[in-house]
Amino acid sequence: MAITPQWKDELRARITLSTLVQRSVKLTRAGREWKGCCPFHEEKTPSFYVNDQKQFYHCFGCGAHGDAISWMVDQQGLQFMDAVKELAGMAGMEVPAPDPVMAKRAEQRASLIDVTEAAQKFFVESLSGPSGNAARDYLQRRGFSPQVMCEFGFGWAPDDRQALPKALSAFGEDMLEGAGMRAANEQGERYDRFRGRVMLPIQDARGRVIAFGGRILDKRDGVAKYLNSPDTDLFDKGRTLYNLHRAAPAARQTGRVVVVEGYMDVIALANAGIADAVAPLGTALTEMQLELLWRMVDAPVLCFDGDAAGQRAAMRAITRALPMLAPMRSLSIVRLPAGLDPDDLIKAQGKAAMERLLASPASLIDTLWEFERDAQPLATPEAKAGLKARLMAHVETIADAEIKSLYRRELSDRFSEFAYPPRAPRPAMQAGQRTFQAGGQRGPWKGVPMPPPGLSEGARAQLSQMMAGGQRHGLVTAVLAGLARYPAQIPRHAEALSSLARLDREAAPLIESLFELAETLDSSAPTAICNAQGQPAPSADIRYAFIDEGNDPDAACEELAEAVSLLVERPALEAALAATIARFDNDPEGSFAEQTRLRAQLMAVEERLKAFGRRKAAPLATDSDTA
Repeated sequence: MAITPQWKDELRARITLSTLVQRSVKLTRAGREWKGCCPFHEEKTPSFYVNDQKQFYHCFGCGAHGDAISWMVDQQGLQFMDAVKELAGMAGMEVPAPDPVMAKRAEQRASLIDVTEAAQKFFVESLSGPSGNAARDYLQRRGFSPQVMCEFGFGWAPDDRQALPKALSAFGEDMLEGAGMRAANEQGERYDRFRGRVMLPIQDARGRVIAFGGRILDKRDGVAKYLNSPDTDLFDKGRTLYNLHRAAPAARQTGRVVVVEGYMDVIALANAGIADAVAPLGTALTEMQLELLWRMVDAPVLCFDGDAAGQRAAMRAITRALPMLAPMRSLSIVRLPAGLDPDDLIKAQGKAAMERLLASPASLIDTLWEFERDAQPLATPEAKAGLKARLMAHVETIADAEIKSLYRRELSDRFSEFAYPPRAPRPAMQAGQRTFQAGGQRGPWKGVPMPPPGLSEGARAQLSQMMAGGQRHGLVTAVLAGLARYPAQIPRHAEALSSLARLDREAAPLIESLFELAETLDSSAPTAICNAQGQPAPSADIRYAFIDEGNDPDAACEELAEAVSLLVERPALEAALAATIARFDNDPEGSFAEQTRLRAQLMAVEERLKAFGRRKAAPLATDSDTA
């Protein structure tokens, strides 16, 4: 039986890491953590922290990082299996039989670090040699200081297909290839992966070289500008953040970590004195990289280029992060000026301009709203409904129930303010259009009518019929009854209700009745019209907060706005789906994909309608009432 990740997780859970570490290091409480002087390097000011909840230790001075097992290996000097056996004895667990394959892989991994460390030394020596002249000139033009060049380990890979086997003759071809330094073509000929490139070492959390990135000096057709090592036993690009071992100590001081697009951006920031920056390695941010960032700060700052590609990269990161949001765990986003990367901005406007942007980032929800709002024109009701559907589709990916609810409420409010802005006073209407004035005299309707002395018998009958139709029309009737109770909300939702009347024939007569009544009801009255004018109360089967007596008016009106939004969204999606089906013959592939997306959104709306009914209505209401 092998030692599985699950077995190791249980072992760590049974060991209190701070107790283990305190056997050899003096620790003191620091909030939820323990701190002390690092045992891996000499220091006078404590920068070594132990977190029992997260089951790891970390030194912000030298970058030492690990769990209980690595502590026994790195600090106590035990072999892996000896460390596991000793910890298992403390925890009262039985050690599974070792897996020879896994043991061999661990041994190979340790040996591969020797290869990458030797390769790094060779690249640094090559940069200072005759073949590195062009590379030195390039780095000088970029304005990198000698201190930064030395700190980040710049090197040069000679333009020679067989340079590494000659320079690293102590290592066999298999080890060079296993470390990602060599590759083979279709004919089986092996060659150096990195040639004619400025080289940068990629290091793990402890500062050990595990991979490389290389940049060509001049753009050549068919040649990638940047080239990273492939995934190896040492290097997993989705689990690695460039410069993490340097940025983590800096982030401890600043309370911030900045995520930029590439390692040259990291170095440009470091060159300007901004040391708390990291970068992914040629891919969008992964879940594991986000977890690494959240271990350092609550809201990492994403700082991507100001072009369209940079904004898409930010949205990919947001989409990846939404399911992982938790209390006090989010993202902040900085938008650089269009066409500028961090290096360009600093050279043009100085470090202070960059610091000003980093000091006032946008929130995740602000960026999400603005991106989707600006994604396409919103000139039609259908396009606006599409915006709402896209926003709610993002919300549905959030796993945390409380955060999901808050996001839905916030984005729904923003959508309502955007899609249903207050109407300006209407100009005088032409002859034949509906108008009224106080005292029953008809005149131009300017949105908020003057108080009438009372309702006509016909209006009373219309309102009574509308309020009694709850069993047949469900949430539609409840919404209209709510608007009768809070008539000041009628102008706010008039456009949405008009759209609903066009799309839903069953709802159209009731909506028309409401508009008819709006000419005679006092839509500025503080109390419900049905109460003020002696009208019947809503059906007992429809007891939403916005028509149930005794509820807070502000909360009731917000719930009413949510209900209106849900009612309009469903028929708009149905209309869009029908239009997509109609054009299937002209664009089968695109139409099918669009149909799939719209059907999914429609199902989500249906579920939200039912959930709204179950959550807001009294137990007497049924799903059929709310759907």
